[in-house]
Amino acid sequence: MRYSGGGEVVGDGQDNVDRRLDQWRIERPDIDTTAMGVVARIQRACRLLERELRDHFATHDMQLWEFDILGTLLRSGPPYRLTAGQLVESAMVTSGAITNRIDRLVARELVTREVDPQNRRSVLVTLTESGRELVNGVVVHHADLETKLLSKLSRRDQDELAGLLRKLLIGLGDCSPDNSPNS
Repeated sequence: MRYSGGGEVVGDGQDNVDRRLDQWRIERPDIDTTAMGVVARIQRACRLLERELRDHFATHDMQLWEFDILGTLLRSGPPYRLTAGQLVESAMVTSGAITNRIDRLVARELVTREVDPQNRRSVLVTLTESGRELVNGVVVHHADLETKLLSKLSRRDQDELAGLLRKLLIGLGDCSPDNSPNS
C-alpha cells in the first residue's frame, strides 16, 4: 500500500504518474509532490482523451477543431451564426488561427462567411445545411464515445470530478462571460 500524488492510499492500481512521483520522493523527499501528481494526471488525461477524440473524428472525416467550431455554431441555436470574434473566444485560439480554420470550413462548404451588415468590421460565420447535418450526425457518436471513455467512473464520480475541475478552471480564471470577475 502506498500514497498517490493526490494523498490517497492506492492498492494495486497504479498509473504512469505514480512511478514518477515515487522517483521524486526518493530523489527529493523534501518536496511535496501532491500538486505535481494532480497536474501530471490532468495533462496525461488530456493527451489520452485528445488522442481518442482525434481518432474518432477522423473516422467521420473531421478534425477535433472542426467539430469544436461546428458544434459551437450549432449550440448557438438558430440562425447558427456567430462572429469570428465569438469563435476566437470559444476556441481559445488567435484570430489568425480562427481565420485559417474558417477558410478551411468555407472550402468544405460547412460554413459561410459574410461581413456583418450591422458592423462592417465584423465577420459573421454561419453553419450551412451540410454543416448542420454533419455535426448533428457526429455529435451522437461523440457523446457515446465520451460516455465510454469515462465508463470507469460512476455517475457520482463523474459529477464530483466535473465539480472539482470547474472549481479549478474558475480559480485559473476560466469563467464564462456572464460570470467573469470583470463583468
